Parts: sequence; structure tokens; C-alpha cells
Amino acid sequence: MPLVATRGLTKRYGDVVALDGLDLELEPGVIGLVGANGAGKSTLLRILLGLVEPTSGSAEMFDLDVVAQGPAVRRLIGYMPEHDCLPLDVSATEFVAHMARLSGLPRAAARERTAETLRHVGLFEERYREMRGYSTGMRQRVKLAQALVHDPRLMLLDEPTNGLDPEGRDEMLDLVRRIGNDFGLSIVMSSHLLAEIERVCDYLVVIEGGRLVQSDRIGAFTGRTETLTVEVDGDGAALAAYLRDHGHEARDERHVVAVDLVDRATYDAVRDGAISLGLGLVRIEQRRQRLEDLFEDEVELGA
Repeated sequence: MPLVATRGLTKRYGDVVALDGLDLELEPGVIGLVGANGAGKSTLLRILLGLVEPTSGSAEMFDLDVVAQGPAVRRLIGYMPEHDCLPLDVSATEFVAHMARLSGLPRAAARERTAETLRHVGLFEERYREMRGYSTGMRQRVKLAQALVHDPRLMLLDEPTNGLDPEGRDEMLDLVRRIGNDFGLSIVMSSHLLAEIERVCDYLVVIEGGRLVQSDRIGAFTGRTETLTVEVDGDGAALAAYLRDHGHEARDERHVVAVDLVDRATYDAVRDGAISLGLGLVRIEQRRQRLEDLFEDEVELGA
């Protein structure tokens, strides 16, 4: 059973076409959603949540129609919005327990699940404080907790690291990854930071102009390149010059040497060069493509 399936999904706002006959089918997993500004990512999430209706076409989640069976679909989903939307005059415990009750949990079960979930996101010791005193990172964790508390089958995360410093981003991404691995939940994460998608997700969906560009496992985007990365203990520039003198394309990239891989002879040339120059060979590996390299022509991939 597909996690998400859309067929000819179209949404128009007047003369603006946000989604243009989108055909998409996703299996359970941790999925990254990327696209340029106006690509249709936010519109897709809103349709899946039942916040807006499509102009035409259909969308299903867990074989349930998101329009005709919206309430049944939403019981299976946890949603972490991008914007700040917390009631700051209550505690995290009160708010998350309230959201659990709204999702159908009985009072006792809601409080028990709330304590467990706040412990999981690292807010157990601060759970009784009013959220007005929380940092941005703590508020993001509350938003993640309320999306998780009712044990959904799918979480929709819209820019979960929004407003966080580098340390806070790392912690949030670790949390998201653990939720996918430890709880076995499916996640669709929208982010404009490709490094985050590459770090957390197993699958990538790229949309542009409301249409699907590509949908595949991350490995299909970040496969091995025909370049060797060589790290030496010593003068890398000298090794690059040696390799060029012996007919190989090589570039000194400050801490490493990049060498175009032709065949096994390239490895032999690197070895011979290191020996000839008296350099220690620290590391040699075939370079992998990065998502940033694939989208380097895009200025921004925000929602």
C-alpha cells in the first residue's frame, strides 16, 4: 500500500498554477521534499492535510482519499508546521497533552504519552514551564512532540530546523532521524537545506512548477563519481603536479587532491607518486556526488 499517491493533482489560485497534474507515488520511509520557491511543496502538504482542496485530480494516503475521508486520514498524521504557533502562556505538558486529547487519546493515556514524548525530545525536565520562557530550539521540540504524541503513521515536517543555530539544527536532525529509525514512522520533511535532506532522508522528491522532476532513493542522486579523493601527509600540490606530469587530470583542493579516475592505473599512479615524493598516503576513496552539487544552479530551494 503506497504511503502517498496523487494522480493528476492540480491546484490553481486564480491564474496561478501551484500544482500542475502532479503524479506521485511514495512508499513508507523517510522522504525529503525539495523544490524552488513556488514549486508547489507547501500546496502539496496543505492538500495532504486537508487544509485546501485540489482543483482537480486526486490524492490518497494509506488508500484513503484526502478529501472524502479527511478526518480518517488526519488521525494517522502528525504535522509540524514551519511557522511559530504555540500558546506561550501554558506549559509544554499542558499543550502536548491537549493535542493528544484532540487526536483521540483518553485523558490518562494522553498524559502518559505526553511525558514519554517530551522525554524523547529532551524536554522532560522543562515540561512544566510556560513556553514563553523557551528558546527557539525548545519551541521547535514542542512542535515536534505534539506531532508525535498520538503515535501517527506519518509525520509531515515543514522546515523543522527553521530559526535554529548550527548546534540546534544538528540536534533536531538527530531527533528526526531517530524517530524514523527507532519508532519506524514514515516522515515527509520539507527543507530548503539540501545537506539536511541528505543527512536525514532515504528518499528524495524534487518538484518544480507543480510537476514531478524526479523521485528516487537518495543513493540515486548521490552515487559515486569518476573522481578520486586523495589525502596525503605532506605536499598535496606536489602530488597533483606529479600526476599531471604523468598524464592524469589532478587538482590540488587545499587539504586533498582530486584525481579523475580512468581505470586501475589511476590508483597505481597515486601510489607511485606518493612513494616518489616521500608522502604518506592517508586516504584514497572514490568521491560521491552531493545534493548541493546537483542543485548548484538554484539560488534557493525554499518553500
